Amino acid sequence: TGGREGAVSLSASLMLFGGATAVLAFRRLLTASSCWRGRVPLILRARVPTPAIGNRDGASSRLLGTRPHCPDKMPAKRPFERLPTDVTPENYSLCLKPDLIDFTFEGKLEASVEVRQATNQIMMNCADIDIITASYVPEGGEEINATGFNYQNEDEKVTLSFPSALQKGRGMLKIDFVGELNDKMKGFYRSKYTTPSGETHYAAVSQFEPTDARRAFPCWDEPAIKATFDITLIVPKDRVALSNMNVTERNPYPDDEDMVEVKFAKSPIMSTYLVAFVVGEYDFVETRSSDGILVRVYTPIGKADQGKFALEVAAKTLPFYKEYFNVPYPLPKIDLIAIADFAAGAMENWGLVTYRETALLIDPKNSCASSKQWVALVVGHELAHQWFGNLVTMEWWTHLWLNEGFASWIEYLCVDHCFPEYDIWTQFVSADYTRALELDALDSSHPIEVTVGHPAEVDEIFDAISYSKGASVIRMLHNYIGDEDFRKGMNLYLTKFQNKNAATEDLWNCLEHASGKPINAVMSSWTKQMGFPLIYVEEKQQGDNRILKISQKKFCASGPFTGSDCPHWMVPISICTSEDVSCDSMKVLLDQPETTITVKNVKAHQWIKLNPGTVGFCRIQYSPTMLESLLPSIRNLTLPPVDRLGLQNDLFSLARAGIIGTVEVLKVMEAFVNEPNYTVWSDLSCNLGTLSTLMSHTDFHEEMQEFIVDLFLNIGQKLGWDPKHNEGHLDALLRGLVLGKLGKAGHQPTIDEARRRFKDHVEGKQILSADLRSPVYLTVLKHGDSTTLDTMLKLHNQADLQEEKVRIERLLGAISHPDLIQKVLTFAMSEEVRPQDTVFVLGGVSGGSLMGRKAAWKFVKDNWEELYNRYQGGFLIARLIKLTVEGFAGDKMAADIKSFFETHPAPAAERTIQQSCENVLLNGAWLKRDAEAIQQFLMQRRGAHPTV
Repeated sequence: TGGREGAVSLSASLMLFGGATAVLAFRRLLTASSCWRGRVPLILRARVPTPAIGNRDGASSRLLGTRPHCPDKMPAKRPFERLPTDVTPENYSLCLKPDLIDFTFEGKLEASVEVRQATNQIMMNCADIDIITASYVPEGGEEINATGFNYQNEDEKVTLSFPSALQKGRGMLKIDFVGELNDKMKGFYRSKYTTPSGETHYAAVSQFEPTDARRAFPCWDEPAIKATFDITLIVPKDRVALSNMNVTERNPYPDDEDMVEVKFAKSPIMSTYLVAFVVGEYDFVETRSSDGILVRVYTPIGKADQGKFALEVAAKTLPFYKEYFNVPYPLPKIDLIAIADFAAGAMENWGLVTYRETALLIDPKNSCASSKQWVALVVGHELAHQWFGNLVTMEWWTHLWLNEGFASWIEYLCVDHCFPEYDIWTQFVSADYTRALELDALDSSHPIEVTVGHPAEVDEIFDAISYSKGASVIRMLHNYIGDEDFRKGMNLYLTKFQNKNAATEDLWNCLEHASGKPINAVMSSWTKQMGFPLIYVEEKQQGDNRILKISQKKFCASGPFTGSDCPHWMVPISICTSEDVSCDSMKVLLDQPETTITVKNVKAHQWIKLNPGTVGFCRIQYSPTMLESLLPSIRNLTLPPVDRLGLQNDLFSLARAGIIGTVEVLKVMEAFVNEPNYTVWSDLSCNLGTLSTLMSHTDFHEEMQEFIVDLFLNIGQKLGWDPKHNEGHLDALLRGLVLGKLGKAGHQPTIDEARRRFKDHVEGKQILSADLRSPVYLTVLKHGDSTTLDTMLKLHNQADLQEEKVRIERLLGAISHPDLIQKVLTFAMSEEVRPQDTVFVLGGVSGGSLMGRKAAWKFVKDNWEELYNRYQGGFLIARLIKLTVEGFAGDKMAADIKSFFETHPAPAAERTIQQSCENVLLNGAWLKRDAEAIQQFLMQRRGAHPTV
């Protein structure tokens, strides 16, 4: 260990004379010098990229057709062991001093630990940190200096060696260390922002979930190893310093008159991934919730007004959750803060919740209705975690879905409480439920509960299965149990496990105890196996009764399940009739492959529907006669919106899987011509978008656009361009959706009006309302030229509101000319676009046209090294791959994608790559199977209904 100890002592000397910057410069020098590589601490070597993480910022995909060759299996899992339990922390006393000029930080840790069995080593998590000195002081004993630090880079661990055994008992572990304020949006990192005077400044902010607290301080970075925290930050005196708890002292720093020492109150017992600190320049607005909690929303300087909406939501939400769980919020304050550079949508750090600006800030004049709704949902989601995740924490990442699925369900309950006019539960079906069904129908899906070992595997499960399927099965469970017993079970769970850790079974046991129903048996079938059932139902009349034969089989995106060992689920099924669509005539638990049931008092002319409310996590296939009897209730709107949506979505998925023909679904879609509901149109729009992308591979793409115009024209004319008196939130959303769809599909009067309004907007004659900007920008770009693109880029440059910048960025890809597409791709990587948003500019190009898709894929391949390095192989790289390639079709493209990633591995996106390849193959199969019939149908319509 001579080289190691020499490097350690030299680090200590450098620290003494040159501070953190000198140590980190030394590290870089050693990294560059190959002759040192075998002998220096591993942490001083070139860093191995490890995943960044994100949540709550979803992009769904919709895809398709005959069973292709099954993708290769996931690679073997990396060997991994959790930390030993011979030494565990009880309290971290942590002092950090970030340098906002050199982008380094110095740290001092004093951890109160318990040595549970005698050992001469302490193993902790540590990554991208240089330890200067370490020692252990047993209670009432002499200080023992560590003699060596063995860094295990691959596993992000460090072992501190001591000259003699540390005896059982309590003591203090002291570590001085330095680190880098990185630019990777994880760990303790720097975030660039522009001051009102136009200067570039940096904030120091943290993002630790799942496994990046170890980049800020050496720690036991596992969710089950909880401790209390005493945080101190040494910061410039003109900066705001925040952490999980309230400030208790703010004193001048003796060594530098420009610095202050900010001490925070001791935290409750908590997991390391929930620790947070922010140092920067912010304004805030504040209020107290009805139960006395101080709530603040921190905004960029000069934008405090933009925090008022989130403040109102947060102040209503805290008391709602307190009452719902019957457990008070345990901290004295909660801060919500907008961070300029932020990979995720938001992060639920206890008492200090961090957000992207677009997930927190609302400009009363320039924010659209969908942005307000998004902010409300994200605030509701993150505040739910303060109880479910923070107070009671999953035992290990295997149970991540419990945190995320639950919060993704209850955010809707909360928004429905705060804003009943949003009709948010219908939107849940389109936004989460159908999205989860699409992903879970793939061979490359995964169960809700995935056994996680190595930290590099955690990223892959922050996906639509953990969030959206998790939320959907909890919604189904809530419906099965009933609200009263569900709340009792939740209270039991939160009180029994508060300040502790829990596994999925613990929640099931509490809900089973409260409801008396077989929750464990029912829910295990949903969490431990991937996929979901296709329920096939046929009927016959027997006097005044209806006999239903119901069977279940696994639903596969590639067609009927043909395996020998078909999985089964315990499916709560509700049944309603045309007599009363709002009331369940019957509830059954389908726990067999098939069953026969009798529904009494149903006349021959009445119809029957399964899964009213679209609550059960399954697809329904009706016999032809049952489906025929349901269709008139779509046209005459007697079926509730959520059921109209569910019926159409089931049929679309059956067509995509080749179980029925796509033309059948197009005919059903025509019945929606009188549809008034925003969410139903939103789901139709998504499915038509999928079909439109598929048809871009054919020579009758234009005919598909005519079909879209025909379908949307009636509702477009009813709505018009300008809001009418007494219109609400959903009317604004519907108008934007419909006009955008008509404009993109080439409806000339819509294009002309969009161009007129855009010209007035640019010239300052008549500023576009926020709700009309997306459809207008989309339309003029889709049918625009280089002048249009230049004007749009100028608007982007002038925009002060991040929402407006992002709105423009995500639509630029609609431009059609090859040279202009290249210009947009280059712009995506420029300083003009924040790193976390580049992915969505590239995704917009891929989604804009087939030409754009090809150009975006080539651009990603050509710039892979830079992109991979930028996102360190994390969640944003997975999102980039998905958005860029999933619109392709056929074996050749799937092989190209697979081949590229074989030579350019992205470990944290392995599953996404598999799913994308599978979808591309399925697209090809769908085209092969149905393209000719679709073309004939569209041509016949064209003859019968000339487009207006």
